[in-house]
Amino acid sequence: MNCYRMSIGWSRIYPNGYDEEPNEEGLQFYDRVIDALLEAGIEPVIALSHYEMPYALVKEYGGWTDRKCINCFAKYCDTLFRRYKGKVKMWMTFNEINAVLINPFNAAGLMLNGGKVDHESIDQDEEPKYQAAHHQFVASAMAVKMAHEIDSRNRVGCMVVYPQTYAETCNPQDVLAKMICTDKYSLFSDVQVRGYYPRKVLTYFENRGIHIKMEPKDKEILRQGTVDYISFSYYSSRVESADPSHKATQAGNMVRGVHNPYLETSQWGWQIDPVGLRITLNDLYDRYQKPLFIAENGLGAADTVNPDGTIDDDYRIDYLSKHLEQVKTAIYEDGVEVIGYTSWGPIDLVSVATGEMEKRYGYIYVDRDKWSMPGIKNTYLQKNTYPLMF
Repeated sequence: MNCYRMSIGWSRIYPNGYDEEPNEEGLQFYDRVIDALLEAGIEPVIALSHYEMPYALVKEYGGWTDRKCINCFAKYCDTLFRRYKGKVKMWMTFNEINAVLINPFNAAGLMLNGGKVDHESIDQDEEPKYQAAHHQFVASAMAVKMAHEIDSRNRVGCMVVYPQTYAETCNPQDVLAKMICTDKYSLFSDVQVRGYYPRKVLTYFENRGIHIKMEPKDKEILRQGTVDYISFSYYSSRVESADPSHKATQAGNMVRGVHNPYLETSQWGWQIDPVGLRITLNDLYDRYQKPLFIAENGLGAADTVNPDGTIDDDYRIDYLSKHLEQVKTAIYEDGVEVIGYTSWGPIDLVSVATGEMEKRYGYIYVDRDKWSMPGIKNTYLQKNTYPLMF
């Protein structure tokens, strides 16, 4: 590895989010992590917010629906950009920012549906989700501009879920459904890359009575804070159908779709589609002409430990190899500018989609029975409604 994508815990730096001074112990912790990476010749690629925010901002402000979170985030970013000037130059703002549409608690601290992922009511309560997203757009743009001013070598990217979507058939209604789905999730990269809301989205808001509170200065902030590159997560593709009787599958995924008979399926219902990654790279590069960074790609599986302590995970090797072959093809045959690839993840961890550790991604095994946290039972880590992020 010559780079390592990691996140910094906002609450480790500003425990409440609105604190006057940063927590020096938290900064010293990341000093050691970053220095160790640089000493090993590994470049840190840091996500500023990865499905976490200080819980005081959730309890007292209601999460990102409150505009006060913008200045709290800007202060946090300023602290990091100055602290790690000359050491870190690759940054990402909000991890999978468009996940607010399906997982509003993780992505924006919103307690809609009790903080749970609820696919049956995914299109309900749209206004607070888009309001939270707008505040994150402004905060992201401020962070980009700030990073460039503090160190001209800084490069800041957005990070989105990109659910590569196919139409179920050549029926125009299926193709239209696919287009609507793609546009819905692409709004988030559109705003951060182009610096303005697409006409189609503004029309969507108007037709559905969605009123987003924006301040006059926001347009200029968005225009001045466009990102340098686009990072995204890609695990599988999905199929969209206009026929309501065709039920979506992939229960273990945040983004669901109709079953694709042409693809293999993982233990958790995710459809394995290496060629879909090449298509995704082309889609994004054609749409934006910006460098691309594959921030997450991997296979979750229930690994079995052999008596000698080894694990035969040829299925994971096969998954990663085939996806990397498609990345290579996109670069050398399609001319796509890919600047990075980091898999999810090097070590086993708690899965955000299902909140368990039975679903393993790593090529470094973590023994969950020997590893523990004070006051938390191992069964909590294996299956829990609210996943822990480390």
